[in-house]
Amino acid sequence: MPLLLASLGVLLLGGLVALAWPGHGRGSGRVAAGSVFAAAVLGIIPAIRVLAGGNVMTLDLPWEMPLGSLSIGLDGLSAFFIIPILLLGAIAALYGAAGLRDGGPRRTVATSWLMYNVLIAGMLLVVVARNGMLLLLAWELMSVASFFLVMFEDGRPEVRRAGRTYLIATHIGTAGLLVMFLLLGRGCDTLDFNAFRIGEGGPRLSGIIFLLAIVGFGTKAGFVPLHGWLPEAHPAAPSHVSAVMSGVMIKTGIYGLLRVLTFLGPPPPWFGWVLVGIGAVSGVYGVLFALAQHDLKRLLAYHSVENIGIIALGIGVGLLGRSHHLPVVAVLGFGGALLHVFNHALFKGLLFLAAGAVAHAAHTREIDSLGGLLRHMPVTGASFLVGAVAICGLPPLNGFVSEAMVYLAAFCAATSATGSFAVSGVVVITALALIGGLAAACFTKAFGIVFLGEPRSAAAADAGEVAPAMRVAMVILAAGCGVVGLCAPLLPGAAAEAIRVASGASPAEMQTSVTWVAGSLRLVVLGAGALLVTFLGMALARRRLLARRRVVSAPTWDCGYAAPTTRMQYTASSYAHPLTSLLGLSGWTRREITTPVGLFPKEAHLRTTTPDPVQDGIYAPVFAAIGRFLLRFRPLQGGMIQLYVLYIALTLLILLAWKLG
Repeated sequence: MPLLLASLGVLLLGGLVALAWPGHGRGSGRVAAGSVFAAAVLGIIPAIRVLAGGNVMTLDLPWEMPLGSLSIGLDGLSAFFIIPILLLGAIAALYGAAGLRDGGPRRTVATSWLMYNVLIAGMLLVVVARNGMLLLLAWELMSVASFFLVMFEDGRPEVRRAGRTYLIATHIGTAGLLVMFLLLGRGCDTLDFNAFRIGEGGPRLSGIIFLLAIVGFGTKAGFVPLHGWLPEAHPAAPSHVSAVMSGVMIKTGIYGLLRVLTFLGPPPPWFGWVLVGIGAVSGVYGVLFALAQHDLKRLLAYHSVENIGIIALGIGVGLLGRSHHLPVVAVLGFGGALLHVFNHALFKGLLFLAAGAVAHAAHTREIDSLGGLLRHMPVTGASFLVGAVAICGLPPLNGFVSEAMVYLAAFCAATSATGSFAVSGVVVITALALIGGLAAACFTKAFGIVFLGEPRSAAAADAGEVAPAMRVAMVILAAGCGVVGLCAPLLPGAAAEAIRVASGASPAEMQTSVTWVAGSLRLVVLGAGALLVTFLGMALARRRLLARRRVVSAPTWDCGYAAPTTRMQYTASSYAHPLTSLLGLSGWTRREITTPVGLFPKEAHLRTTTPDPVQDGIYAPVFAAIGRFLLRFRPLQGGMIQLYVLYIALTLLILLAWKLG
């Protein structure tokens, strides 16, 4: 525990020093990045110890705050989440220290680094808090720090809109959490976790608390339809911040949901069905709208919704396994969900950093303005390709491992049970298959149009590789995707303590399940390794066969045209339009079409825009109506201090009367 406290202290101290650092913003970035690296080393050490030994570390200090104490703890679940938070936080800081050199005025850059360190510290405090009031304060600290980071380029109207949307959404979620913790602490004088007595309230109270947790934590996680802030905020933030927000910050919502489930005891089957339904809708909805996007970072933001859906599917089938007393299904479901939390941090962090490198070099995120970047940015292109393969769940990379565990859980549910439980397995398998296929289509579009072909703009033609530190950060994450994928049989054992806390399985059940899962993953890795060796062997054989021959390059023959132009290449709209139309998005898609005119047409144009129906059809009208209603109270805000003092006095009198009554 002392090392964890030291990690928090180093983060806060490093942020303050970065804020006060004299000179240009580059020095602030180096100080902040160095402090995050030091904090990562200090914090990961106790986390690994807890995961390896199963020990629980606690610290309770007196606190004057009502309803609790300054109580923090480190068990297997907290330790598991600490590792990706600190790991991705440190790597993204390395990237950001180079990427934000010319990002704005020195004071703006220095303030952003303070907020970055506060964000990492807030996430750490969320996962170790053992008191409801402390967790809410840490939650608010994390939310406010990330809001300021989203608003880094506040001169742009779309950034201000994204920041406002995010602030409203996160406080709606916090309101749900506040009610949830008050119900958890019902009948207690404290909100300490070990004082919660849920059994006294019966299944009805447990169900209400579960639904409030879905709303409160699901808003931060990005469950559909609570995801409206996510596609706005992630593209607006600097790329290293987007990587952290998508890779680990939204996972604090998953952590909170898992932690609350440990309070509620044996779950009824409808808990699992709710999460299976949320997971299936979020996964398919996220990947489908990602396919329709033309902004590279917005595309990745919708894929965060998709992957949160995969995690929810794993938790849902795990809960159903607990409800039907099938520990193997429970361990597989929760294990797949937890490993996907870690894997998503690696490959989504990598993809956002690569997208930021593209925007930094080509000065645009518009997919249709890019092309041919692989020749000019080979490291960035290769890194993006690794992340794309991983997020599609293809072997031998890490995304395949966690999705395979959720698949195995669903197969076990479908084959070892009857009735609705077997149906849930079929639903999960169908959803995962559809998500995987659409993700592959989406990333062939993204990689092919951005990195292959010919440049579609002068900026893309002049692009070059980014700074060495930015490339190193991407290479580290790309290597992590490969290493985790090849070490798949070891992962269930390494995460066993976290899986045990989340699933509620006994040590004997954990041992049996982990051994079976490790054996299954060993076969998968051997098959993937054989495929990789075959591919490398074919590449080596091709190279040797061509070594003694004359190899020439020539333009692609294209129906008689010897010099293909960018007009002959697919655009993002033309590539995705057949799929989005087939899958029902045509009703929401707006088309801009310029048809060919005359015998020798000079121009033809197709561009599609697909707005989010939840955001445009639900949230925008509701928020607009609330805004119009609140404008009626503007006369109350007259600007006179005496008037505000009167409001305070009246409020105190009303509260006193209510208390005495």
